[in-house]
Amino acid sequence: MSVGDLALVLHAHLPYVRSGEMGSLEEDWYFQALQESYLPLLAVLEAAAADPAQRPKLTLGLSPTLLTLLADPALNARFGPWLQQRRVLLQQAPPALESAAQHLASTLDRVEAQWLAYGGELVPRFGLLQQQGVLDLITCGATHGYLPLLRQTPEAVRAQLLTAVREHERQFGERPLGIWLPECAYYEGLDQQLVSSGLRYSVLDGHGLLHALPRPRYGVYAPICSPAGVAFFGRDSTATLPVWSARDGYPGNGVYREFHRDLGWDLPEVALVEQGITTRRPLGLKLMRVTAQDCPLDQKQPYDPAAAEAQTLAHAAHYLQGRAAELTSLEGSMDRSPLLVAPFDAELFGHWWFEGPMFLAELFRQAPAAGVRLVTLRDVLAEDQPLQVCRPSPSSWGQGGYHDYWLNNTNAWVVIEWQRASAAMVRRVNRGVGSASQRDLLTQAGRELLLAQSSDWSFILRAGTTTDLARERIQRHLDRFWRLMDAINNDTPLPQGWLEAIQDEDGLFPWLNAADWVSRAALGPLHPSSESSN
Repeated sequence: MSVGDLALVLHAHLPYVRSGEMGSLEEDWYFQALQESYLPLLAVLEAAAADPAQRPKLTLGLSPTLLTLLADPALNARFGPWLQQRRVLLQQAPPALESAAQHLASTLDRVEAQWLAYGGELVPRFGLLQQQGVLDLITCGATHGYLPLLRQTPEAVRAQLLTAVREHERQFGERPLGIWLPECAYYEGLDQQLVSSGLRYSVLDGHGLLHALPRPRYGVYAPICSPAGVAFFGRDSTATLPVWSARDGYPGNGVYREFHRDLGWDLPEVALVEQGITTRRPLGLKLMRVTAQDCPLDQKQPYDPAAAEAQTLAHAAHYLQGRAAELTSLEGSMDRSPLLVAPFDAELFGHWWFEGPMFLAELFRQAPAAGVRLVTLRDVLAEDQPLQVCRPSPSSWGQGGYHDYWLNNTNAWVVIEWQRASAAMVRRVNRGVGSASQRDLLTQAGRELLLAQSSDWSFILRAGTTTDLARERIQRHLDRFWRLMDAINNDTPLPQGWLEAIQDEDGLFPWLNAADWVSRAALGPLHPSSESSN
């Protein structure tokens, strides 16, 4: 008998990091996430689904940009050589780290075997798990645009949503019903945009529900329904803290693999150059353990896989015991089965916390005996229980709980650029184009505008990490956008081959429709183009 339900929700996303430069930093981001998170996650889900004693359930958001990368044959053809490069570098690890290096080399071998066994095709495997009822696949904003900061031009929000829905349908053959709002960020009225895009449910941080009007009767332990008809689930901080917090949760345990100490910082420069790596950076070669939270990086001890595995099993049991106790405490105060919603970035499992996929596997295995029923968000809504109608509160799951992290003195300049470009796109779409070639230019301008709106670059500017890369990415896409608009508006000729080159480099979203940016005024029933001269 279960004491209640637990909905694990993972958000898998990377910005569009396709690069013509082999061995680039952006390519490393993708391949490391592929090796450490996406492939291990698939292996865990498929193994659990094949075990009749388990009932694995997971809601998984796959962002449209990540789906584009996963389905890119030219990019993925370089994954095998990337793995081999890591094997070669591992051979130069110090003798004291030989055991940890051998373990990592074996891990790379298993990852490559899994990759080759399915021909590098991941998207169909995710789709099959949805057909089996294991996954509930949801979408995200097209390029993870921070929607509250795009709201001044509603058409920009609509284009983010409709492009995402189409790309999900193109990849999986069916339209998504749920969405992971980028950074769980909500503003009043967004629910109307979601409904008009065919989206029916999403996740907010806890205060998005707790500050709703009226205050939800069950707090975050049951979904609510917005006035426009979108169901919103609230994050339960008690169910998430043990997993995501490196300081107060499991990932900071001393036996787990240390994230920040990477062999890329320690190998001789000549060894890196021989493999074509010209700048020092993390390479995904981590051979140390956390040791202690206050332990300096240069004093970390070698990783012991057996000790980490034993600790992972114990932590999974501890987590489920905590959720069972939490659900039991709620049982008498609710007239429906209590629900705990635990949302996380998917990359936490494997990339940031190496043992994370093993932890998930143990949750799937141990949950039935612990009395915790795993469910997807779609499962909950399919039970057709009445939902309280409330107006969700503006919120996000970022630092401070609202929009400060994406609107501050490091990145506020980007918002003005988005607004200028979005307004220009709306004006141009309202006027229409006069030829097929201009339509192609306008379609590519839409891609560049969406790419410039990625919240990842704003996040990096605020975090102060690879800020030069973030600025360059934003400026690159904005420059291309304005050049394309100039070619449309003023018949300015483009250099021979320029358009084809950027269509190849930024060739995502083949179903993109520039008409998504048309204003409502331009859709008036009597004069569809009455706004065209404004």
